[in-house]
Amino acid sequence: MTFRTPGFGRRFGTGRSRLLLPVLVTVAVLLIAFMVFTAIWTDLLWYRSVGFSSVYTTGLWARVVLFVGGGALMALVVGANVVVAYRLRPSHRPMSLEQQGLERYRAIIDPRRRLIAGGGLGLLALLTGSSVAGQWPVWLAFLNRTPFGVKDPQFGKDVSFYVFTYPFLRLVLGVVFATVILSIVAAVIVHYLYGGLRLQGPGDKMSPPARAHLSVLVGLFVALKAIAYWFDRYGLVHSERGVTTGASYTDVNALLPAKTILAVIAVICAVMFVGNIVRRGMMLPGVGFTLLVLSAILVGGVYPLLIQQFQVKPDELAKERQYIQRNIEFTRRAYGVDKAEIAVDYGAKVESDAGRLRQESGKLVQGVRLLDPAVVGETFQQLQQVRPFYRFPDPLDVDRYKIGDRTVDTVVALRELSGAPSGQRSWVKDRMVYTHGYGFVSAYGDKFGNGGTPDWVTKDMPVDPRGTIRVDRPQIYFGERSPMYSVVGGQGQQELDYPDNSPAGQKNTTYQGTGGVAVDSFLNKLLFAAKFQEKNLLLSGAIKPGAKILYNRTPREMVQRAAPWLTLDGDPYPAVVNGRILWILDGYTTSSSYPYSEQRSLGDATRDTITDTRSAVARQTNDRINYMRNSVKATVDAYDGSVKLYQWDEQDPVAKTWMKVFKGTVLPKSEIDKVPGLKEHFRYPQDLFKVQRNILAQYHVTDPTAFYNGEGFWEVPEDPSVKGKRQPPYYQSLQMPGWSERSFALTTVFNPRGNPNLAAFMAVNSTPGPDYGKIQVLQTPRNAQPQGPGQVQNSFETDSRVKEELNKLRLGNTQTVAGNLLTIPFAGGLLYVEPMYAKAGGGAEQQPFPILGRVLVRFGDRIASGQTLDEAMKQLFGGAVSVPAPGGDRGRDQGQGQQGGALTPQVRDAIAALDKALADFRDAKGKGDFAGMDQAWKRIEEARKALSDAQQAAAQQPTRSPSPSPTASPTATPSPTASAS
Repeated sequence: MTFRTPGFGRRFGTGRSRLLLPVLVTVAVLLIAFMVFTAIWTDLLWYRSVGFSSVYTTGLWARVVLFVGGGALMALVVGANVVVAYRLRPSHRPMSLEQQGLERYRAIIDPRRRLIAGGGLGLLALLTGSSVAGQWPVWLAFLNRTPFGVKDPQFGKDVSFYVFTYPFLRLVLGVVFATVILSIVAAVIVHYLYGGLRLQGPGDKMSPPARAHLSVLVGLFVALKAIAYWFDRYGLVHSERGVTTGASYTDVNALLPAKTILAVIAVICAVMFVGNIVRRGMMLPGVGFTLLVLSAILVGGVYPLLIQQFQVKPDELAKERQYIQRNIEFTRRAYGVDKAEIAVDYGAKVESDAGRLRQESGKLVQGVRLLDPAVVGETFQQLQQVRPFYRFPDPLDVDRYKIGDRTVDTVVALRELSGAPSGQRSWVKDRMVYTHGYGFVSAYGDKFGNGGTPDWVTKDMPVDPRGTIRVDRPQIYFGERSPMYSVVGGQGQQELDYPDNSPAGQKNTTYQGTGGVAVDSFLNKLLFAAKFQEKNLLLSGAIKPGAKILYNRTPREMVQRAAPWLTLDGDPYPAVVNGRILWILDGYTTSSSYPYSEQRSLGDATRDTITDTRSAVARQTNDRINYMRNSVKATVDAYDGSVKLYQWDEQDPVAKTWMKVFKGTVLPKSEIDKVPGLKEHFRYPQDLFKVQRNILAQYHVTDPTAFYNGEGFWEVPEDPSVKGKRQPPYYQSLQMPGWSERSFALTTVFNPRGNPNLAAFMAVNSTPGPDYGKIQVLQTPRNAQPQGPGQVQNSFETDSRVKEELNKLRLGNTQTVAGNLLTIPFAGGLLYVEPMYAKAGGGAEQQPFPILGRVLVRFGDRIASGQTLDEAMKQLFGGAVSVPAPGGDRGRDQGQGQQGGALTPQVRDAIAALDKALADFRDAKGKGDFAGMDQAWKRIEEARKALSDAQQAAAQQPTRSPSPSPTASPTATPSPTASAS
């Protein structure tokens, strides 16, 4: 006999499953909670490390408040309407097929109605709260709004109403609308499910309680629509209906009264819907709904269309003149170009006296920036890389330094780390040894060394602290190429500082900066191991007491986190200030709500050759804006990561608003002067300038009639060296007409729209001082416009003498690379200067780099070419050009201060020997032949010395045509000695 226990196994399995499910759910909840806590806590630790914890907590609390408030509003209102609808259900429902079908659903739902209602409301609250929480900047800006002191001409309201208040009111209306609509939907579902609303059967299709409930909700919706119509009136200042942005003739004379009428009609309709509570039937709601729809179509749509077609279009200019003038005035003010000075007919009287031209050219020669930061990145890379695990950005940056008694345009870059050498990767090396870059490299912008290579101001490793530019902390722990995270500063930790010729082959260091977060406790190790999904952070014994973890290290990311309300310029640049390397960033306040101002896509307006072809400059997003100010200058210390925000535009109401929100995070402008030498390195930001030139291409025309016709509009020309790309603006030192002295400036040119000639030259003073930010435009005569950049480039290539010189450069496998085509106001006209670089052909193993080959110049119809700008100007104007001696330059070997030079046979032989020694060194290194590497290294040193001697000898000889660039790859040629010469 056997005994069976039916279902025992099944019951046992079910019980185990019932136990397992809660455990899994609990574990999942705990894991999610831990990950959320990890993300929040590690972010807070980073904000504390840079002194901006209040930014994080303020933003976090704003999100929490809006999440809870928005979610609670949605859940409570919709939930209340669900409860009301359930309690108003009829006690008796007439039997029908419809009700029989619903009875099955009621039988399923009724026992679980609390759970279903709670789950649905919880989901609604979550979605609503998440959506509303993302609008925290709108709420905080509204609470701390600052007046602009400018009233719009239509409604007489301060601009701050449109920038801060109107967006918040639209947000509130949107949330309330969504709440009422979802309440109507939920009430309809409940009423239908429980028989208050029927689609079949005899008699009324809606019970009196259900009718009353839904009538109130629909009436509330229509009342909200009346409020929306009223506030829509103010939105007309952003209308795109007319010729320009802003309220047009049709908007003011048809749509504005229509919105007012619709608001009144909506109120009447709302009363009719609510009145349906005491009146049986659907006549009142039907009449109200029909009246609302017809009014919206006829009053809000057909009437404005008729006005536009039959009044405005036949006489558009006369009708729109007033509104075009408003748009011109407000657009120029919103983008900060309302004070731009436009000099007309520049170039109508060009100096023709040969003696005066020679005299003026002598003043000009010294200071023209020929070193193109977009071209010589490869040259920096090959001559100053030192080791293959270092990288320079592309393009480089332009700054100014006082050397001797003059301020010099310099091309600068930091030698940043690209990671551990190939084949030697490990977690310890990647995260604890190769932790930072090293060195500030700079070269004269207006001079070249012998052979057409950059004339260095600072170079090599280690950095000489007594050099021309004093650098006390050359280590780059925070930079554009910094690793995702590094563990630094532990007791006894050895981090690679720079390679040298010691037996160890390198100089080590230990981080001693204040930046970073302590990672020597178990809890922090656990948190960061989870954040970066790296078990070694928890298990590695290499992490010593006192160790810190550096993360969120790129300058743009750091400033963006510290000031989330800013839009940052795409090109941070390094500067040495008081011995320390600082990243300088420009921060913009923007808005898309400035009344009557034309909108632009920030991404489209700032695109050019550099943003499209180079990786070191970030491209802006395609956000639509119609207001922009450079309100903040920010710095990030490259060693300790300290972030400083300085107020720059003290009149900007948007910046003032956010300074109220995040109190104490932005230092007043007066604090800049407390950092010696900092202000001298500030420059006018490129992205703002690009947007302003985009605006001035149209809005230099201030007469409404001329603007309507559009005949005088300009456009930014195509880059003559890169087809299909917009020419970027250029930093250069020059003296504009009316300027008392030569100043650092950001410049660009314009073509007439659809025409290759030159329409205007634009420059903005970029030297901090009384004239900083002053925009000046030189407009050429419309009946005698000179050639534009593309035509000038073509004239260089087709001129017989210049073409002959360029063909010499292109002999063999050598290529020529056009540098920046600079346009310079000169002698009442415009002088074009273009450096032409030579680059030897070859594969990746040869790693050729560009050197200066020729300097091309054009003035009027005259074209010349020389090995230096001095030589080219002599050919252009005849006779000798008197060049002022560079006062205060440091002692240099003769010939080192020239802009170009020839490669003598001795120099070529020395380069060839250096090439051969480098090739032998690479071969020996690839084979692991240390003896061969040692022999090759000695030959490299000998070749370097021979090259130096040959260059000094060449400086004593007459210059000759340059030869193609050497193909040596100095990636394996570190200098064992310091040099900042």
